[in-house]
Amino acid sequence: MSGTTRQLAEFVADLQISGSGANVPVEVVERAKVLIADTIGISIRARYDADSTEAVMNAVDRLGLSGGAASVFGEARSFTPLGAAIINGTLAHSLDFDDTHASASTHSSAPIMPAALAAAEMCGGSGADVVAGVIAGYEVQLRLALALVPKDHYERGFHPTATCGVFGAVAAAARVMGLGADEIENAFGAAGSQASGSMQFLANGSWNKRFHVGHACGNGLMAATLAREGYKGSSEAFEGKAGFLRAYSPNPKIELATKDLGKQWETLNLAVKPYPTCRYSHAAMDALIDLRNTNDVKTDDIESVEIGLPKMGWKIIGDPVEVKQAPTNVVDGQFSMPFCAAVALREGKMAWDDYDRHLTDADTMSLCKRINTVVDARPEAEFPTNMSAVVRLTTKAGNHEAFVIVPKGEPSNFVSSDEVASKFMGLVEPYLAAADAQRLLRSLLELDKQKDIKSIMDISRAAQTREVA
Repeated sequence: MSGTTRQLAEFVADLQISGSGANVPVEVVERAKVLIADTIGISIRARYDADSTEAVMNAVDRLGLSGGAASVFGEARSFTPLGAAIINGTLAHSLDFDDTHASASTHSSAPIMPAALAAAEMCGGSGADVVAGVIAGYEVQLRLALALVPKDHYERGFHPTATCGVFGAVAAAARVMGLGADEIENAFGAAGSQASGSMQFLANGSWNKRFHVGHACGNGLMAATLAREGYKGSSEAFEGKAGFLRAYSPNPKIELATKDLGKQWETLNLAVKPYPTCRYSHAAMDALIDLRNTNDVKTDDIESVEIGLPKMGWKIIGDPVEVKQAPTNVVDGQFSMPFCAAVALREGKMAWDDYDRHLTDADTMSLCKRINTVVDARPEAEFPTNMSAVVRLTTKAGNHEAFVIVPKGEPSNFVSSDEVASKFMGLVEPYLAAADAQRLLRSLLELDKQKDIKSIMDISRAAQTREVA
């Protein structure tokens, strides 16, 4: 039996989504296209509205990574493939609105999809190549995250979206480039020295987490390109004595990286986010919105809210309570259960534009002080399969409680095609004409039939002909 790294390399090299050698189920291909479209909608909005974007793009310019032939979502200028991968990877994660995998506790499309697109623009790849590359990337990244045991990886202070994402980016770019298993194994080896991402970003609302993902995307593209040119990477990049899985987790379950490989598709376990917040907050927000609407709850009548979370989620969005009840910037708000709950209760929803409205709203901040979080046995029992939550809402008129096991957007509670379109259009319409936005969405949902990637990227640039900030 081949080692873990070799098995994954062979899987990536052999992956086919069409023709007589097709070995990917149709439903996996269809799901991947939805996830790609969702991520590109997020990226276009982030190009204009994320507060970190200007600094990233200026840095890429200063590093000499502009002026090439690769595209950035919504941007008229072109960049080198590496520059485009860094920017697009960062944009895709800058709103924290991108897809998630509950058991792996990670995001997938953001570090993976832009690497596939950059590789396609480098090599003249088709839409089908991009879709195949993205699926290969999903399967590699998610399986590595599961093998690390996400709880243990987090305890060491790592951000698995980035640490595992670099290998997903390698797989995506390598598949688009048509690399063989030997080359992909070398690429994984080269990327083994580039896996990084620290959870310290939570300390002060920093933008690190966004760049973690762009960095992983760029490093993955670089590693695949090195291997394409004959570069020799380390062997046993994943299972070796100092390999990724043993170095980044105290007790990895290495067998999970290849268990049912090519039979069980983790791509189908990715969820689409309905809210631009940490996924751990979503079950509670679903519950609060339902209680608010069902019981006609008014904000002024709310005396207190207690939200029970799994321990891992509580550590990220509930602790320390005095910080979480007083967010001062977007990142703070995205990782504050009290703030997300307060907005959900006031608005009956939460959209990206709600950060601007509510972070400086005295009534929202006052409501945050009445919202507390605890570790609760019921959602803890569901974790890590589900990111569940229980809410207890105390009002002047009475008490209400709800337990949401599976938040909206998870595979068993997936978004409808109308909801996919509504999210996409809501994100891009401020910067794309409606006809362009609809044309772009249609093209992305038929990406495996598109021959020319450049023409699709050009549609996203239509924003440059409009008045934008």
